[in-house]
Amino acid sequence: MSVITVNNSNFQSEVINSDKPVLLDFWASWCAPCRMLSPVVDEIANERSDIKVGKINVDEEPELAGKFGVMSIPTLVVMKNGKIVDQSVGVRPKAQILSML
Repeated sequence: MSVITVNNSNFQSEVINSDKPVLLDFWASWCAPCRMLSPVVDEIANERSDIKVGKINVDEEPELAGKFGVMSIPTLVVMKNGKIVDQSVGVRPKAQILSML
């Protein structure tokens, strides 16, 4: 499954109402660690059809970043049934991200 660009208008339908766990990647284009993590997140999205993967650009969606209390990026958030079940800040190896799911 491909990565979904999550924004304020599709957040409810794509994340809150999702019947699958959702991995959210909070990022920005100027963030070097975010650029390092991005291919790993894309890889997970392509390999796992049992989850949904969304990316949230914090510069374009400051309200969503604020809702999640994102202070540093990259931040990864795992949501199930509309609730946060796990969260991490910084670049993580693929295995560690998969273990969050």
